[in-house]
Order: sequence, then C-alpha cells, then structure tokens
Amino acid sequence: MSPQPLSSPRPAVILSKDEILRALEGLDLLPRIEEGFRAYSQGRAVVPPVGELLFSQPPGDVHIKYGYLDGGDHYVVKIASGFYDNPKLGLPSSNGLMLVFDRRTGSPAAVLLDEGWLTDVRTAVAGAVAAKHLAPHPVQCIGILGTGTQARLQLTHLAAVTRCREVRVWGRRLEAAEAYADEMTRQGFSVRACGDAGEVAAGCDLVVTTTPSAEPLFDADDLRTGAHVTAVGADSPGKRELDPKLLARAARVVADSRSQCLERGECHHALAAGLLDPASLIELGEVIADPALGRTSVNQLTIADLTGVAVQDIQIATAVLAALEA
Repeated sequence: MSPQPLSSPRPAVILSKDEILRALEGLDLLPRIEEGFRAYSQGRAVVPPVGELLFSQPPGDVHIKYGYLDGGDHYVVKIASGFYDNPKLGLPSSNGLMLVFDRRTGSPAAVLLDEGWLTDVRTAVAGAVAAKHLAPHPVQCIGILGTGTQARLQLTHLAAVTRCREVRVWGRRLEAAEAYADEMTRQGFSVRACGDAGEVAAGCDLVVTTTPSAEPLFDADDLRTGAHVTAVGADSPGKRELDPKLLARAARVVADSRSQCLERGECHHALAAGLLDPASLIELGEVIADPALGRTSVNQLTIADLTGVAVQDIQIATAVLAALEA
C-alpha cells in the first residue's frame, strides 16, 4: 500500500523572546531536562558533535548544537553565542536562536528568537538537576562563582531542589558581587559577597561555577570534604574553572556527555594532566536512571561537568511549542 500523503505543512511560527517568556510561565522544566539526559545516556537520542566558532578580538564563541530524540516529532538546531565584552557595550554577553523542524518531512516548524535565553534557562535547569542527584542533603550553604545571567539563573533554579537560602558569591569585580548579593537577597536569599573564590569554595557545600575562565578559580584543597561542585562555564577546550587535581580528589565525576566533556570540559583538562581515568566517568543520565551511581555518602566529594548537550535544547524548545499549542 502506498503511503498516505501528508497534508501541506503549516507555515513556521516565528516567536519573539517576549512570546517565549510567556510560554515558559508555569512550565516545570526540570523533569523534561531529566528525561533528555536519561534518553541521551540510554542511546535514545541522536546528537552529532558540537559545531563551534571561536573569536579572539573581541573574545567570543558560537556553538551549534542539534539533534532529535527517538519517537519525537521534531529535530532542533540551536545556535548560541557568547561575546564576553558585550556588557561594556551595554549588551548581554549571550545571544542566539533555535530552529525547530518537523522530523517526518524536514519542514520548518518554528523559529525561536530567544536571544540566547532558552540556552541560559536550560543550562540553569541542568544545574538544578545535577544538584538534585549529587549535592549533599541538606545543603548548608550555596556558593556561586560568577555574577552574570547564569549566576542568577542557577541560584533561582536551585530553589526548586534545595531549601538552602544561605549563599556566598564571588566575582572578578567585588562591586559586581555586591550588586548580585543585593539583587538576590531581595529575591529571598541571604547572600554575602566575598573577595576571594577560595573563600566561597571553603565555606560552601554546594558550589556552582558560571564563568568563561581559562584558569582554575580556586585551589583543589580549598573545597571541603563532602561538597558538590557543578561546573557550567567550560564549554570550549580553552576554558576551565576547576583545578584538575579536584577531579582526582572526587569520589564521583559526572558528565552531561562523556564524549563532550572529554574533549571540551573540565574532564578534558584533568585527562590531559593524567588525573582522570575516562572509564571512571559517569553520565548524568545514568545517575538519574540509577541513583546508586551518584552520591552514596555524606563524605563524598562530587563534581558535575556540564558542557551543554543538544537534548536540553530539544526538550526546552519542544516544551515551548507544546505550551503554545495547548
């Protein structure tokens, strides 16, 4: 029997950032991102290697991530940029868009002009997922390294997985850390700005690093026993926020993508230094599916290396479309 012809595709919808923000209201993204990681680690996602452009003058990078989930209706292509001198021009450092296509026909379904916001949000939700499955319980104090958009979103989304509201923050400029502390304190946290990243690492049992740094932000020995670190800044081979010796100290090193982290994340640098056995690396999706692979003791030091995987983009983009169609 000949296949039945499909009806003519609907024109692609073009959504502005404001429309996307309205669609996100009330969405519980955490289980969607968890399912994306689980599907990735179980081989139910097609995610090719990351496309990348790097710039030096001014400093910046562009990442192209794309893929689909088995059984899904769409495939997604995401282009996201970070240009780190933009704040000097009064512009956000991140930008980008997502393109959504019908998986059966290749017809464009949507253009999401999110200006990089969906990438920022899905990254923050991934941080909450990592903390949910790896951080000590209860968390006594949260440490945030960085003062930008991601630093704000990470703390906001952590509120869904921990009751801790005690926070320490560090930034390269103390005045930026103080402004962050004032802003997030008004949102219900108790935040103190610190002048040294090592002070934050030593005083907190859940630390999140959110910078594009090319050098470690603190020494491996600064971190207390039993702490958890989520590192989200090192999404290119030239970036790193953690001392490679810290990964050697850890009882569990968990990657969002084993292959990506070995070529571009904190794991990449630890591997190059001979301080990480690739066979010991666990994927976040594996921990979600089997919690016994994650933290098993209050004294364990755990690390999540998050380089950003296309399944996160697929899940958040399709969630936005589903919300608009509901």
